[in-house]
Amino acid sequence: MTYASIKVERKDGIVLLTINRPDKLNALTWDCWQEISQAAAQLGEDDEARVLVITGSGRGFCSGTDLAAVAAGAREAPAEGSRSERLRSRYLTATTIIACPKPSIAAINGVAVGGGLALCLACDIRIASQEAYFSALWSRRALVPDFGASYLLPRIVGMGKALELMYTGQTIDAREALAIGLVNQVVAPEELMPTAMALAERIAKGPAIAIELTKRLAYRGWRQELECQTEYEEYVQRLCIESEDVQEGIRSFLEKREPIFKGR
Repeated sequence: MTYASIKVERKDGIVLLTINRPDKLNALTWDCWQEISQAAAQLGEDDEARVLVITGSGRGFCSGTDLAAVAAGAREAPAEGSRSERLRSRYLTATTIIACPKPSIAAINGVAVGGGLALCLACDIRIASQEAYFSALWSRRALVPDFGASYLLPRIVGMGKALELMYTGQTIDAREALAIGLVNQVVAPEELMPTAMALAERIAKGPAIAIELTKRLAYRGWRQELECQTEYEEYVQRLCIESEDVQEGIRSFLEKREPIFKGR
């Protein structure tokens, strides 16, 4: 299948999905999220596929939602389709990746913030370049975490640290991400893809049935809760979007200044 915003390559049972908007630090539009979700869903039905590796082209992994596109009036939902289809194509992308029985690895080559952080969290294993950095920056735009991040981040780094990151929107580097358990490993930039692919190859050579069932067992208690949480995120996010603070958050981002929030 041909995609507009991602590249999908296959070799020896490994599927490499690359977000391909390097001029935007791989910021995601509605269509980008939909393509990632479709690719993950199709992968789950592919008997030849063994492992999914997700990375970004250029110098960034994913800088989250493309706010410039939002500000320019890019559509926020497909013209056709039911509400549940819209939810699944965007807000439930993390659930789709976790529901995919194939093991997944995020190879984080640079910025991973907002929705980009959520995409990392949806992967089973996270390997970061020393140049990677992370932020749950939603609060800096007067928004709430979405794409499953409000569920996944506390379960990966612990509630206290997750709330600190989500309340402040602070940026952390790869070393701190490793210290808090956000990533499994940090490597030199030139070693990122060789390290990720070597691990993918090792997993791909293992017993596929047992590995896929292991993933199902590990996430069995999370999947339904995550889907419900993501739907609630979407509802709460819409309440935030109606506030004046969100417009200030977007304007301040585009004008490259600190926002001035008024709580309304």
